[in-house]
Amino acid sequence: MSPPGLRQPPPTGAAALAPGTYEGSVVIVTGGGTGLGKAIATEFGRLGASVGILSRDENHRAAGVAAVEATGGTALAAPCDIRDPDSVAHAFDAVEGRLGPIDVLVNNAAGNFPVPAEDMSPNAWRTVVDIVLNGTFICCRDLGRRLIAAQRDGAIVNVGASYAWTGGPGFAHSAAAKAGVKNLTETLAVEWAPYGIRVNGLVPGLMPHEDETAAIAAVPGKYKGQDSRVPAGRVGLPRELAWAATYLCSPYASYITGHSMVVDGANWQRRHTVQPPFTPIREQLHRPPFGASTPPPVGRGPSKGSES
Repeated sequence: MSPPGLRQPPPTGAAALAPGTYEGSVVIVTGGGTGLGKAIATEFGRLGASVGILSRDENHRAAGVAAVEATGGTALAAPCDIRDPDSVAHAFDAVEGRLGPIDVLVNNAAGNFPVPAEDMSPNAWRTVVDIVLNGTFICCRDLGRRLIAAQRDGAIVNVGASYAWTGGPGFAHSAAAKAGVKNLTETLAVEWAPYGIRVNGLVPGLMPHEDETAAIAAVPGKYKGQDSRVPAGRVGLPRELAWAATYLCSPYASYITGHSMVVDGANWQRRHTVQPPFTPIREQLHRPPFGASTPPPVGRGPSKGSES
């Protein structure tokens, strides 16, 4: 019989921090209308924050606002393409004009889809790197400049990925971009600590949710035996990531900056004493051998919803 693994977390609606911890604070969550971003936005709202939900997709923005308001929180939707500095500035201006000065930024928006590197077009590479790395920098810079000019402190959390450390076969574009995000997080933490601005990373593990994009959901075998693939004996729940996000941005983490917190049940550190047989990424994705019969390189960007 297998050991029980890590226990289940408290139920939905439980708060990791004291009620009102974020009362009077303004929080922006990019991609805050779906999946893990929505869970994070909802938890900040539950703790008293006014939350700006930023996304390109109108339906996603509406879903994020509805989720925050369902907990009794306050939320505002603002259209934003994080790859465009002007779009980011306008969205931040809209949030500040309605909710007040921004205190916290969670860079959650991302784009991703599986593809072997030899099948990846330059456009596919650019699209993911532009959203994940460039977009994170653009949003960080915009808030950093506002906080520094106003002589106000603040907190930023950049959502990362464990393959920033290990590499990510099948996800060369995203893995490289997330490695850049990790490095950016550590660099900005040092540069901006004198201004009272903390910058941390947050790395989710296997946390299934209803908003996973079609490209990710279509990975062969993705949902088969997920609990058994984690040392904890279970997958994570979105609210567990949300509790970590609210902690990292809170006064209780006032001396934590430049850190990447991994919330994955010890999954990324796992090793086999004897490694199982190696399966090339093309076989994992059920793709035919590369060659004359191979379809043209994947040149599309992520689906519209993948930035959330």
